[in-house]
Amino acid sequence: MTARRTLAIRPDPGGTVPETAMVMAAGLGKRMRPLTATRPKPLIPVGGRALLDHVFDRLRAAGVKRAIVNVHYLADALEAHLAAHVRGIDVVISDERDRLMETGGGIVKARELIGDKPFLVANADNLWVDGPADTIRLLASRWDDATMDALLLMVPYARAHNHPGRGDFHLDATGRITSRRKPGRVAPFVYTGVQILSPRVIRDWPDEPFSTMLFWERAIVAGRAYGFVHQGLWFDVGTPRAIAKTEALMIDG
Repeated sequence: MTARRTLAIRPDPGGTVPETAMVMAAGLGKRMRPLTATRPKPLIPVGGRALLDHVFDRLRAAGVKRAIVNVHYLADALEAHLAAHVRGIDVVISDERDRLMETGGGIVKARELIGDKPFLVANADNLWVDGPADTIRLLASRWDDATMDALLLMVPYARAHNHPGRGDFHLDATGRITSRRKPGRVAPFVYTGVQILSPRVIRDWPDEPFSTMLFWERAIVAGRAYGFVHQGLWFDVGTPRAIAKTEALMIDG
């Protein structure tokens, strides 16, 4: 008798995944030098594929339909790569060639492209491995538009592979962000570079460079900033030395 193969079915956490993602790809990649002397950081290969391709794999698997990608450093190379490699997701370019807007300013610049629904944000140099269910779908299942303006995917400090910092945030028992890390101390959770934002956070900001941290600070004061703890692996691939470490951990994991 021939054994019947059964396919493992991953759990569906429910929730509505945002149709639109903002992929942050405009950074200079200074910490990744000299590898970024000739290519933008999102195109650095890790595990045989560009970091940007890993991100688009996750977006596609979660059901994201449209990705806004901001570009600045070596923008032509990024656009050529997107055209050659991305399938199944509509790509829209937010052009920052003339002026790098940083993370918050980049989102403000793209506000007309984002629309009026909650949207996903993912750093283009981000790398994670799912746990028992799709990470983006889990994040979306936690989103509550009535109580949240920002929902950040976080990883415990002890599991933030290659991370050189001391953590970012404190959470209460409900997942609400209570505070940022205080100077000289360690915070228990690290921001992974993935989040869901409400378009409400884009209002009333100047068209100039600034960090997404300003969005978060406003949401924290209002009690509308939350964190969701990642159940799989996450890697800070910020330096050339971190690449080999990340590849080894991915194989072991």
